[in-house]
Amino acid sequence: MRQPLLADRGFYLGPLFRRAADRHGAVFVTLDRPLDVAPALGTDLSYTVLAEVVEELSGRLWEAGVRPSEQVVVHKADNVDIMLLTCAVSRIGAVPVLLSPALAPEVAGQLLGRLRQPWLITDAATLDGLKDIALAGLVRRTLSVDDAPRAEPLAKYTGAEPPPPVRLHPREPALITHSSGTTGVPKLAVHCARTMWNRLVPQQAMGLPTRGETAALHMSFVHSRFYHLLGVLLHFGSPLVLITDPDPASVGPLLVRHRPGIVETHPNTFVLWEELAGAPGAPLSRVRSYGSTFDAIHPRTVRRLLDASRRRTPWLVQLYGQSETGPVAFQVVTRRSAARADGRRVGFGIPGFTRVRVTDAEGRRVAPGTPGRIEARTRGRILTYLGMPDRYDRQLTDGWWEMGDLGYRDRLGALYLIDREIDRIDAVHSNLEVEDTLMSRLEELREVVIVPGADREPVPVVCVRGERPLDPERWRRATAGLPAMAEPRQWRFEELPMTATWKVKRVEIARMLTEGAPV
Repeated sequence: MRQPLLADRGFYLGPLFRRAADRHGAVFVTLDRPLDVAPALGTDLSYTVLAEVVEELSGRLWEAGVRPSEQVVVHKADNVDIMLLTCAVSRIGAVPVLLSPALAPEVAGQLLGRLRQPWLITDAATLDGLKDIALAGLVRRTLSVDDAPRAEPLAKYTGAEPPPPVRLHPREPALITHSSGTTGVPKLAVHCARTMWNRLVPQQAMGLPTRGETAALHMSFVHSRFYHLLGVLLHFGSPLVLITDPDPASVGPLLVRHRPGIVETHPNTFVLWEELAGAPGAPLSRVRSYGSTFDAIHPRTVRRLLDASRRRTPWLVQLYGQSETGPVAFQVVTRRSAARADGRRVGFGIPGFTRVRVTDAEGRRVAPGTPGRIEARTRGRILTYLGMPDRYDRQLTDGWWEMGDLGYRDRLGALYLIDREIDRIDAVHSNLEVEDTLMSRLEELREVVIVPGADREPVPVVCVRGERPLDPERWRRATAGLPAMAEPRQWRFEELPMTATWKVKRVEIARMLTEGAPV
């Protein structure tokens, strides 16, 4: 008898692939590079194969000595096996702690110091980056997916019998991820199976119209959103195309081969994938649903993506939220609504699961149309910040979570995002709105970010596709009617400090400009 995915109102990662394989069989899973933990398997796999890999890895971890409720850090080069190791750790009742491979070594060291003598699963390259960190005093033991020095190879335990699955209480810590770190050292967010269930259920309802469609995903494997989307897709039996390299030159042929009906990635990757709209073979022609995760997405990008599909009624689902809350508001954008859509509109709370309000500095609800602080009440809120409970408590007021964003609601209750509170510039009503306008007026822009200069003046930092310089005359025409700004600073996109999900670190850019970063 099959066990339900949402057993005991909890979302458990360990049995995901086994339950999917039992329910749907050998549905294909395609990778763009082989697994580091099992390179011989190649790139054309299946639900069944991945279920076996998860169980085999859980056997190795158990044989190595990992036990229930112990913390196991997964910090290695970006690849799909981050997901498989996470499921394997969860399967034996241990707590996966996911650290992005993009973290600076000193930041990773600080986060390790907040844990209680965790296990560390890593690789040679990542471990070499941590050579100046005194791991012996921070971690219990270090396991490596390759032959890293100063680590015990995980392959040493190949062939170990996987133990029976262990399921923790739904309110016990079950997963630890970290915040984006756009304003400093990331915080460690503690999730449990119950709160993860409360995030999964509404997302599963949103996935009903596309159940069974092939899904192409390029997402951070250390982000909690990835695991909720994975839970939805496996439940409905969707074939998967899992992408680690977002370069359109390699992604295009892969999508032409598989013709996905679902495509989800981070907003800045979607900007890069605008190139796929007219690519050979029409790689986006069968897309029915795009998913944009938590961050703002430019209206220009939405229109190009929707126009690239030849489906009759494609749409884009935009989710607004945080790692700490999960999605708290959503909206669906179609070709018709995209033509007149306000890029600052992020939609409505999720009925039965989330509520959103806007308040003034004293915490009083403001009238429709009045800007204020965005707060959310959600069943999917994390348990705490590990090692920083006071910081967590400061963001809570009678169950309402401060999102750190400024916005307003219209008379129908739709939420509009203005800016992050920390990014506010008095001379500009909304940095995000001005950026959307510039992106729409200048098709050559890859990114534009407005940050405060040394005297709090708005400074646009622009990235142009390719190596060509920004045309001063086109910039002058594009900025007509917009707030007065300093002269643009042109950087290469690769020079922008970003998080694992390609979210631009505006505070870091402002600091770099103040310190005289070169153009």
